[in-house]
Amino acid sequence: MRIDVFTNAQIIDPEAGSVTLGALAIRDGVIMGHGADLSLPKGANIIDCGGKFLAPGLIDIGVKVCEPGERHKESYRSAGLAAAAGGVTTMVTRPDTTPVIDTPETLEFAARRAAEAAPVRVLPMAALTKGQEGREMTEIGFLLDAGAVAFSDCDHVTTNTKVLSRALTYARSLGALVILHPQEPGLSQGAAATSGKFASLRGLPAVSPMAERMGLDRDIALIEMTGAAVHFDQITTARALPALERAKANGLNVTAGTSIHHLTLNELDVADYRTFYKLKPPLRAEDDRQATVDALRRGVIDIISSMHTPQDEESKRLPFEEAASGAVALQTLLPAALRLYHSGDLTLPQLFAALALNPARRLGLPQGRLAAGAPADLIVFDANAPFVMDRFTLLSKSKNTPFDGARMQGKLAATYVGGRCVHGGLGA
Repeated sequence: MRIDVFTNAQIIDPEAGSVTLGALAIRDGVIMGHGADLSLPKGANIIDCGGKFLAPGLIDIGVKVCEPGERHKESYRSAGLAAAAGGVTTMVTRPDTTPVIDTPETLEFAARRAAEAAPVRVLPMAALTKGQEGREMTEIGFLLDAGAVAFSDCDHVTTNTKVLSRALTYARSLGALVILHPQEPGLSQGAAATSGKFASLRGLPAVSPMAERMGLDRDIALIEMTGAAVHFDQITTARALPALERAKANGLNVTAGTSIHHLTLNELDVADYRTFYKLKPPLRAEDDRQATVDALRRGVIDIISSMHTPQDEESKRLPFEEAASGAVALQTLLPAALRLYHSGDLTLPQLFAALALNPARRLGLPQGRLAAGAPADLIVFDANAPFVMDRFTLLSKSKNTPFDGARMQGKLAATYVGGRCVHGGLGA
């Protein structure tokens, strides 16, 4: 039996909504308890945090690992190392690989590779429809048995409402969580920016924010009809928020997330066609960004995700319209999120509720909290340490981060998964 005690730590407890100076004890990878007056067990291994923050490890929903099919962009090993270096102790991976993860066999392959190669926990999602083509639903029951934690077609929006309603009904009967991407695909097809003055001046094909609202309205109606449990992966516009609030007020089983990029960047960051800022959905106006931050503060939006999407140099070094969408974010999620703390928009307990506690609750996981009996998935970090982001220091195979060269605050000191240090270290 091994007992470790983290002392002299500013403990962030998102369940209690508190930050307190004290100690936290773990035994054999499980949290025993924490508090300012925690008595030190005899023979414990003492780890001095030096006044740094101690918090639950991040649970990141919507990570793309390009294995199988495109290992040159990202593998489970490189993604796992980047996650550990970013304080992400659980990656919930997307099924939009090559081939798509839509059968128990491909899911089991992904889970096995992840267990072999990644130093953090990896929980796979499976596709909702075969090939993510929106024509025929997958074998949801068999995929659940194989270990799928949720079902999603990612940004491949199912246009056939009969197929989607049947899939939602079947998922509800099995207690499965479905993750939907709210977007009207007809309007958003070919768009590279959000419509407005900036897109017009840059001559970029654009999509109205109403496309997100229209997609959300349709999906909410189907949820009301089927009673399914649904998480919306990215809510990024002010226009969509009233519909989301009504759905929650009406008692529908819905939660919503947003990406760290849409919380901290806006459409003007695209500047002179910088393709590292080309995302899906595209970056929004500053009013939308502020409305999204406010919705997160009020609990209308529940979860912050990295939406980690690796793209190689050849995919990004193209004209803006032709360049691939997406950005890597496993390693930048924590310091980027801390921008919301330093700006006064969110407290640290609010931030870690969105980064750890709420994702755990939505997926029914025991992680994301500091309660006695919870797995000791923990991070220790200095929220105020400044640095300049250099994309070539990232451990992901792909380096397509919009934060390259940005001044950031917040350095990770150590990451623990099940009580085992998987990145950094504090000594004993």
